[in-house]
Amino acid sequence: MKLLLIIAGIALGWAMPIEAQPGGSREIIPFDAGWKFTRGDNKNARQKGYNDAAWRTLDLPHDWSIEGENLQSEPGGGNVGYFPTGIGWYRKTFDHPLPGGQKQIRIEFDGVYENSEVWINGVYLGKRPFGYASFSYDLTKHLTPKRNVVAVRVDNSRQPNSRWYSGSGIYRHVRLVATEPVHFEPWGIFSYTKEAGEGRALLTVEAAVINDRSEAIDKVTVRNVLYKEGVEIASTRSSLRLEARAKETVHQEIAVGNPLLWSVEHPHLYTLVSYLYIDDRETDCERRDIGLRTIRYTADGGFFLNGERVKMKGVNLHHEAGAVGAAVPERVWERRIEILKSGGCNAIRTAHNPPAPEFLDLCDRLGMLVMDEAFDEWLAGKREYSYQLYCAEWYEEDLRMMIRRDRNHPSVVMWSIGNEIPDQSTPEGPALAHRMIDICHSLDPTRPVTSGNDNIAATKNAATEAFLSAFEEDIIGYNYPDRYRERRELLYAIDKARYPNRKVVGTETGGIGGSRAPLPPRPGATRFRRAATLAAQLIDVEQRWKYTLLNDYVIGDFMWTGIDYYGETFWPARGATSGYLDNCGFRKDGYYFFKSIWTDEPVVHLATHWNRPGEEGQVIPVICFTNCNEVELFVNGQSYGMKTFEFPRTGNTEDWITYAPDKVFTSTADLHLAWDVIYQPGEIKAVGRKDGKEYMCRVVTTGEPAKLRLTADRTEIKAHPSDVVHITVEVTDKDGHPVPYADNLIRFETMGEAARLIGVESGNFYDLSSVKSHQRRSFGGMCLAIIQASGAGTFTVRATSEGLEASEVKITAVEP
Repeated sequence: MKLLLIIAGIALGWAMPIEAQPGGSREIIPFDAGWKFTRGDNKNARQKGYNDAAWRTLDLPHDWSIEGENLQSEPGGGNVGYFPTGIGWYRKTFDHPLPGGQKQIRIEFDGVYENSEVWINGVYLGKRPFGYASFSYDLTKHLTPKRNVVAVRVDNSRQPNSRWYSGSGIYRHVRLVATEPVHFEPWGIFSYTKEAGEGRALLTVEAAVINDRSEAIDKVTVRNVLYKEGVEIASTRSSLRLEARAKETVHQEIAVGNPLLWSVEHPHLYTLVSYLYIDDRETDCERRDIGLRTIRYTADGGFFLNGERVKMKGVNLHHEAGAVGAAVPERVWERRIEILKSGGCNAIRTAHNPPAPEFLDLCDRLGMLVMDEAFDEWLAGKREYSYQLYCAEWYEEDLRMMIRRDRNHPSVVMWSIGNEIPDQSTPEGPALAHRMIDICHSLDPTRPVTSGNDNIAATKNAATEAFLSAFEEDIIGYNYPDRYRERRELLYAIDKARYPNRKVVGTETGGIGGSRAPLPPRPGATRFRRAATLAAQLIDVEQRWKYTLLNDYVIGDFMWTGIDYYGETFWPARGATSGYLDNCGFRKDGYYFFKSIWTDEPVVHLATHWNRPGEEGQVIPVICFTNCNEVELFVNGQSYGMKTFEFPRTGNTEDWITYAPDKVFTSTADLHLAWDVIYQPGEIKAVGRKDGKEYMCRVVTTGEPAKLRLTADRTEIKAHPSDVVHITVEVTDKDGHPVPYADNLIRFETMGEAARLIGVESGNFYDLSSVKSHQRRSFGGMCLAIIQASGAGTFTVRATSEGLEASEVKITAVEP
């Protein structure tokens, strides 16, 4: 039953501090620390009195797969990067957090991969198959004052069940939440901007209130307050009668004067605090950061944010993050999003599952649009033990979870209910698509729904008209829109003519991946030049991006992928190199291509190294990514000529012979420049000119490896599990030039009690050594160490390598 109560809030002109914090009426109790863990199965581990003294003690989040050895014999195979899977148990002993009180206590899991089963004091609470679901259980009636035991069995043994690295374990956060019997429903508060413009925004808030008491309550008051940096901006309140064992939804509106709207460039956030009172006594309180913004999609104009057209320049990302596996500290994701955004990326598709809640918090704060995706499979499967086994029973609950959990994030601008779903060509597919779309709209009427369809225009197993028509009022997602026949050149144009009212987005498309550095020759491998393969990759990518940028109706494009990832590979590699960043977050050549077409910041980048022994006198193709108007290339001071660049090309202005003063007569229709040069050791240099300024990229033939250079992304971090420092190691010659072929073994040492090394990587997927060791071979002259601080203090990270000059960096850890 819903009760409609609409009371406009009034903007206030004086400072009012936030009057209460969650933790009074509502207690949120961190529950990540001090768990016991073991690999393997033991049915007795569910019992309260089981002796787990010999088990390993650890803190969550935890991924046991990333700790193991890559073996060709692993049952998950190349799907999961040859990492181990299996069964694991977790146990935690704890005293009642609020003994003697009347509060209800539930345990919340943000994600367990997969097939988790939970017991409290030997009592079975339930099972959740989907490894990306957030879920909770009520502990209240099972708790005792002392020594309660929660036990969790995680079963990731049925392989293969994923097409990419999944990780194994309780890999996301866990907490206890204590509320009074009259409280807000979990994920029951939904806020969205109804309108914004002309110095005013209208925020709608729907709050579901639950009465778990056995008697009715005559007056329950819901008060919503909007704060900006601790100052009350506007508020509203309304009251209702709440029957026994009942739920009511209150609808309110808050008028906000002169709002600061959330956008990609300016991700302004407000804090919405929802209070619940009985007779003026607070019984619950929730707070969340929200953004005021409007979104709109049209068949001809594409996507509009706050009334302004925005082209989605997107990437697909999996949920793992290199050396930390699937248990990702927030700072690791923060750094990755910052690097993506520095290259002009403004959108992420969460391929192909709901992300961690804190990932969306970061996207809110950093100004990144999100396509939030639910599933990689429905009823028809892709792997033997994957979601197809659970879809019929669980898809509604899993989908509702994602929508309810994530719908308050301003960064989320579109839902996706599937990726390359085989059901797109089955008789059952259309009805299931309609059902899922209806669920999305019933829980969130503000965002459209799509799915990534890879078989539009396919010869075999083509997506049916009935299936695609389910999305006609929403958005049709195209995976690889240029894949089939004449669509290589025409892309969306064929369907635009047939279906003029269709809204379209490139949900998954080809990118510019490949290895960041030259790989050593492998037996049977064909030797090829990087520049040649890069030029081939560029043809399709450039064609598609010209079309996407020049046609307003194309909402945007999400390339595969933004970052390299574990899995989806063949022995002896651990992962796929389709990203334009490697899995350390180091930039590849493709990063600079996209930055040159996605941003106005001047770019001049030579996609080559200049260490080519044995190739003296040979013709070398050299590619330059730039958005400068002209670039001149030099080899050892000798010019190879000036080339010009303009995109989009402009035509005449006032009459047939008149051009704008800044018209560039481009020397190519490509989105890059290229020269063929004679290789000579020394220096190759590109000098770009734009708006009267010069920009240069210089690459030299380096000497032999001589020393190490360490840089930290920050020199001060918080002593908290969510925070880390990234230490980049470069192998340089005696003059400090990075050596592009260096593969020296780097050893890391941390000096100081506060430091803990949690992962090392280089981006070389053929290096099968453990990412949890204290050493790693550099790849392309680089590698990465990730350090966590266990307490406040100063510590030193030192890198050494035989025959090279060592380097170190000092880091300060402060209390959060």
